[in-house]
Amino acid sequence: MTFSAAFRCIAGCHGTHPLDTIIYRCPKCGDLLEVAHDMEALASRPASDWKALFEGRWRSVRFPDASGVWGKREWVAPHVREEHIVSLVEGATPLWPADRYAADLGIERVWIKQCGTTHTGSFKDLGMTVLVSTVAQMIADGAPVRAVACASTGDTSAALAAYAAAAGIRAAVILPRGKISTAQLVQPLANGALVLALDTDFDGCMKIVQELSAKEPVYLANSMNSLRVEGQKTVSIEIAQQLSWDVPDWVIIPGGNLGNVSALGAGFEMLLSLGLIARRPRICVAQAARANPLYMSYQRDWADLEPVVAQSTLASAIQIGNPVSFKKAVRALRAFDGVVEQATEPELADAAARADRFGAFADPHTGVALAALEKLIARDLVRRDHRVVVVSTASGLKFAEFKVGYHERTLANVPAPAHPNAPVLLAPRYDDVRDALLRGLDS
Repeated sequence: MTFSAAFRCIAGCHGTHPLDTIIYRCPKCGDLLEVAHDMEALASRPASDWKALFEGRWRSVRFPDASGVWGKREWVAPHVREEHIVSLVEGATPLWPADRYAADLGIERVWIKQCGTTHTGSFKDLGMTVLVSTVAQMIADGAPVRAVACASTGDTSAALAAYAAAAGIRAAVILPRGKISTAQLVQPLANGALVLALDTDFDGCMKIVQELSAKEPVYLANSMNSLRVEGQKTVSIEIAQQLSWDVPDWVIIPGGNLGNVSALGAGFEMLLSLGLIARRPRICVAQAARANPLYMSYQRDWADLEPVVAQSTLASAIQIGNPVSFKKAVRALRAFDGVVEQATEPELADAAARADRFGAFADPHTGVALAALEKLIARDLVRRDHRVVVVSTASGLKFAEFKVGYHERTLANVPAPAHPNAPVLLAPRYDDVRDALLRGLDS
C-alpha cells in the first residue's frame, strides 16, 4: 500500500500542496497550513496491524525504526525517501509513572512523559527530524535552499543546529539576546550554526525570520511549518502505545508558540480515526502568567488572539506573546474539551521543586505544567481517580541555573521558595557531621 500526505489550508481553502513545496501559508487566505494524510489508505490496514507494526519497531536497533518518529513514518512523513532520513534516534522517550508524586498530590496516577531524554534534550527533535529530512530531500532534488533558519528561545535552535549538522546543511538561528540559558545557547554554537543574537524578544526574532524566508533562499524551521507538527504528534502515539493503546483522562502540556498542543491533538485524532484508541483525553495547555495570550483568550470564551508583550519568565522557552499557532491550538482544545491554566513564577518554581522531591528533575516549562496540574486538582477538574500525563518538554539539565537559583534562594520573582534544599556547611569534625546528619534525618 502506498501512503501519501500533502499540505492544506486550516481554514478549508480548496487545494493541496506537496510537502516538498516551499510554502508556509495558504496562498489564498494567508492562514497556516496543516498536513493532511490519505486517511482512506491508512484505514485499509486494520488497527490491530498498525499496533503490531509499531510494537515491532519500538526501540529497534535497525535504522530508521530506532527512531520513535520514523518508527511511525507512514503516519508522519510518507513523502521522505529512506536515503534522505536525518535521524539522531529521537523519540521513544520514557513514560515515567510518578506514583509517589501522585500520592502527594492526592490522586492515583500521574505519568511524566520525559521528552527531554531525546538527543538535544527537548521535544523539538521530534519535529526537526521530519523538517530537516524533507529539506535534505528537497536539496537532493534540486531545490534552491542555501540554509535552514529559525527564531528560537533556545530549544528549537538546538534541535535545528544538530539535525542540520548531521545532514550537512547550513543552519542559522536568530535568538533574543540574553534571554536563553547558557546551556541552550552553547548547543547551536557547538553544532556550527550561524547564531544571530538580536536586541528584541522572540516575537521580534520571529518577524525577521519570516521575512528572511520570504525573500531569501532560506527555509523556515519554526512550528508554523507544519512538517514540525507531524513529528511532534508522535508524542500522542507514544503515550497511547505506552498505556497499552489506551489514553489518560488528562494530558497537560506547556504552551508558548502553541504548535505542541496542535500536534498533540493531531496525534490523538489519527489514533481515534484509525481505531487504535476508543476516546479522546482532555487536554490542558499551561502558560506562564507573564506570557499568557492563550489563557486570556480562554478566559474570554476563546476570544480572538490579542497579542501581549511577553514579560521575562523563568520559563523562557514559552516567553511568547504572539503565538503563531494560536488558531490551531484553539481548534485542538475545543475538540478535546480543553482548558488553559497559567502559573506565576513562584508557582512554577515550587511545582518543579515539589516533583523533584519524588525523583523528577523538572525544567521550568514542565514546572508550569505541574503547577497547572495542582490548580486543576484544586478546582476538582482533575479528580482522585483520574489518570494524568504531564508532558515534560525538556531536560532539567538544560536549566541548571534555574535549579541552583531556586535552592540558593536567588531566583528572580521567587522570594520565598517552598522547597529549598541548600547544602549544610560544616567543619571536618565527626561530632558536627553526626549532629547535622541526625538533625537532617529527623526533620
